[in-house]
Amino acid sequence: MAAEPDTLPSNLTIGAVCRMLGEEFDDISISKIRFLEDQKLIAPRRTQGGYRLFSLDDVERLRAILRMQRDEFLPLAVIRDMLTQGVSRPTGTRRRRARALAQADRQLTLEDLVGETDADLRFIQELEEYGLLEGRRTGLPKPYTRTDVEIVALCQRLARYGVAARHLKAFRSAVGREAGLLEQILAPSLRSSNADRREAGLEELEALAELTSDLTHLLLVRDLRHSVR
Repeated sequence: MAAEPDTLPSNLTIGAVCRMLGEEFDDISISKIRFLEDQKLIAPRRTQGGYRLFSLDDVERLRAILRMQRDEFLPLAVIRDMLTQGVSRPTGTRRRRARALAQADRQLTLEDLVGETDADLRFIQELEEYGLLEGRRTGLPKPYTRTDVEIVALCQRLARYGVAARHLKAFRSAVGREAGLLEQILAPSLRSSNADRREAGLEELEALAELTSDLTHLLLVRDLRHSVR
């Protein structure tokens, strides 16, 4: 049985937080919590030795983030903006959610992208070269979006494991094929002249994308486990 909030310690380790949240979120992991910190969604206190210590407020913020990801399929950029505005949970209609998602696609310059990710310019150029960022090929003065910020951050994390931009070209190709399939399935809704039907189609597209992402993860882990047996 979980302890009552007023009996919990105010300084929790990342492992303790992971165990607490694991009661509600099956896919929570220490790595995921660290990623959310890298994305500046949470900011736990650090000891002199560099260890993370989480307050109860940090835990509740994490819980809100994870619920918005799981229940609303919101991208991290939108969640970050909502938390910055003091919104702890999504409210309103589909139309309000669609506006929030559109906010995630507001345009950024190359300088904005470098500033938000602390990425090396050459690294960003390599991601563009291998199709992970659209970048300057769009011909726009502000060719990047908040989604690109998340892509760069993820690729930086992969780079720490020795995964270079050129290795990710295969992932980009696979995603392109998957996107084409999902778009074909939902084409009638996405191309409808009715605004509400198009919004519903976009929500269905996100739900399908989430399911196919989970399936890809399971198949990948299964195959990797077989390969090391």
